[in-house]
Amino acid sequence: MGTLTRADLTESVYRNIGLSRNESSDLVEAVLEEICACLEAGEEVKLSSFGTFSVQSKSERVGRNPKTGIEAVITSRRVLSFRPSHILKDRVDGSQ
Repeated sequence: MGTLTRADLTESVYRNIGLSRNESSDLVEAVLEEICACLEAGEEVKLSSFGTFSVQSKSERVGRNPKTGIEAVITSRRVLSFRPSHILKDRVDGSQ
């Protein structure tokens, strides 16, 4: 088992849908670009039977360097989170 890449997704679209390799690549890139654009705009992305990607804002806080124990300010930022669907959780749990 390895990492799923864009090339793997493109090849899967090519084999299963029947588009040309170039069209398959363009389709994969377009879908990923649309997902990225929505997340950059702060929108949620819900993929049925897969899960939900969302952007959350974290406020500034005081943290601690684990090596030295010195306190440091962690700046505010936006983070990406993923919440898998129950269907995906069940599939992953059942594949053991």
